[in-house]
Amino acid sequence: VIGGGIGGMAAALALARRGRRVKLLEKAPEFGEIGYGIQCGPNAYRMLEHLGVMDRIEPTVFYPKALVMADAMSGGEVARIDLGPWFVERYGRPYFVVHRRDLHGALWDACKAHENVSLHVSKGLAAFREADDVVQVTCEDGSEHEGIAMIGCDGLRSVARASIVNDGAPRVAGHVAYRGVVPVDEIRNKDYQDYMVIWCGHNLHLVQYRLRGGTVMNNVAVIESEEFKRGVKDWGGPAELEATFQRAVPEVRDMLRYVSRDRNWVLHDREPVTNWTRGRSTLLGDAAHPTLQYLASGACMAIEDAVVLAAQVGGADVDFNRAFSAYQEERLLRTTRVVLTSRVFGHICHAGNAARLLRNEIASRHTPQTFWEYDWLYRGIPAPAS
Repeated sequence: VIGGGIGGMAAALALARRGRRVKLLEKAPEFGEIGYGIQCGPNAYRMLEHLGVMDRIEPTVFYPKALVMADAMSGGEVARIDLGPWFVERYGRPYFVVHRRDLHGALWDACKAHENVSLHVSKGLAAFREADDVVQVTCEDGSEHEGIAMIGCDGLRSVARASIVNDGAPRVAGHVAYRGVVPVDEIRNKDYQDYMVIWCGHNLHLVQYRLRGGTVMNNVAVIESEEFKRGVKDWGGPAELEATFQRAVPEVRDMLRYVSRDRNWVLHDREPVTNWTRGRSTLLGDAAHPTLQYLASGACMAIEDAVVLAAQVGGADVDFNRAFSAYQEERLLRTTRVVLTSRVFGHICHAGNAARLLRNEIASRHTPQTFWEYDWLYRGIPAPAS
């Protein structure tokens, strides 16, 4: 398994629990996650439960009362999805939010504890090739490794993908995110402190929800850069962040105090492809189908991938190309829908002028229990038999 992020750890654990011996190779000098919060629908909860890690994660998660869309230009609430008992009854599992490090840490601990998993750092993929009935991997440090199959979980700029798909650089969306986590007591506007709220405005949005068992508030401010559209070289900087949010109401502008200006994240995805498998090698998670964050489903799709892939690999005697192709076929349409719908939802979130009014009118017609746009996502996939 190439890559020790959430997808790679989930893949290693899922395969190990199926009796496979797994060597996981990570490029960084130590295991860990960079980032902030992750939203996990009942579809992801079910997969993490199947992997046996929900008990490890539970102490650190937060369960929002609802998902709320508010208008950053007027300050009014537009729509909400109630996450109470009816939601759990409908989907069989709850919706939760968690810090990336806490989720990754639970998967890492489970992998470390499993006798079938060996973990190796400072082992970035340089090249790989099939020889006879094995895949031979060469790492950037010159070390060589061999296995009966390879799974590329090496992210957005995947070296494995460059060899298998060869579709060039990822697509720059022109959106940039600024993030910050602060103690929940520092939050001034407490109207939605027990919710997941997204404030939507023209070319901007701001997300807030609690993490670490509710003790801290995760804040993400995103702008759709006009400077990027005009071809400005250093687009999306703090000055453009401030200028874009000048359109928002004062209480939303004030929320920028909670995000750091020291670093930002330029958002990317890729055009969905119909094949990410070659011979005894395949891709998983962002290496296969990177997506924008507007469905909050990138990590969730990687976890689903891991469970499906391990189920397809199954027992000891297996045609890996057939198993990987079956995994790919099972995942292709669902992940493609996530990638393309995330783009559409980005436009909806950032709508201005008449489009903003139309968005608000359509969204306001929903009740907290009617939201067909997300139903297909939360219904998820069935957990395979162990």
